[in-house]
Amino acid sequence: MLYYQELGRKIFEMQDNLASSNNIIIVSGYIGYQTIKMLGDACPNTHITIVYGMYGSECISQPLHQALNEIQAEYKNIEILYSTIPVHSKIYTWKCDDNIEKALIGSANFSISGLMNDYKEVLADVENNTFPDLKSYCDYICSKSISCKDSSIKIKKVSKAKRNIKNIQPLLSKNICRATLLNSQNLVSKKSGLNWGLSIGHVSEGDAYIRITMDNIKNFPNMFPPKKYLGIDNPLSTGRKNRENDEVELIWDDGEKMIGLLEGQQINKTNGLIYPKQLSSSSKKSILGKYLRKRLGVSLNHTITKADLKRYGRTNIDISLIGEGIYYMDFSVK
Repeated sequence: MLYYQELGRKIFEMQDNLASSNNIIIVSGYIGYQTIKMLGDACPNTHITIVYGMYGSECISQPLHQALNEIQAEYKNIEILYSTIPVHSKIYTWKCDDNIEKALIGSANFSISGLMNDYKEVLADVENNTFPDLKSYCDYICSKSISCKDSSIKIKKVSKAKRNIKNIQPLLSKNICRATLLNSQNLVSKKSGLNWGLSIGHVSEGDAYIRITMDNIKNFPNMFPPKKYLGIDNPLSTGRKNRENDEVELIWDDGEKMIGLLEGQQINKTNGLIYPKQLSSSSKKSILGKYLRKRLGVSLNHTITKADLKRYGRTNIDISLIGEGIYYMDFSVK
């Protein structure tokens, strides 16, 4: 069978449908920390091996490496490996001892972006007669992999720019987007952005979002992907066209982690494609707002002003893409 909806649920619940399975091996070109935690929570009594395939050609960013090591330390049943040879495959296997009982392959990486956005990726059942060859392939990849705790891991550091530099995009060449927290009047909006939760409408206390401008999209075309459905009706969607939003993973400079949401829509008149217009948090938009308010040292009902940001030390956030659908958010003031 071919699957293209609720891939995450299928992966996380598969173990419950396989009574004799006692270990899971996943080989994925790119991986995210959130999905590993979810699988660890869903299968606490099952040994889980996760292989990050593209380490062999791309190394790994320091924030993601640190997050994965935190998971490795927290979950004793999880083993995270980095392949020393480039592997772009996406393979999910459930095994009883050394024998594969169930396997899926396809285009979906083991990440929020790969598993939580319907119709974006696919997975398909592997025929039983292919299990021996698949096992040999996975065994070979594992034999060419090293532990995420290995001292020889090659790490890519995230570049940082001085906060007070006048250049609007000081790290353009490093592909790091400086997203302003101010509006076109160079002020903090009273009812949107950081203060979204204070507006009148369908909002909750603490709701917030970070604005993605069209200049951001044009300067960083690979950082903010176009919407899944570009100006056409999706017959499988229950909502209005172009309302589909992509979940992503956010890692902050202080180590805080959350699921983000690229939402809203704006048209790039240069290519006619529709792009997200803001970054919020999932499943509640207040997760982002409460977190930023805590860092700013203000209450939930306080109207954040430019003076508050100046007092904190910066009026922007530096955003970099450090993995498939994984963003590093730098709001540091050091």
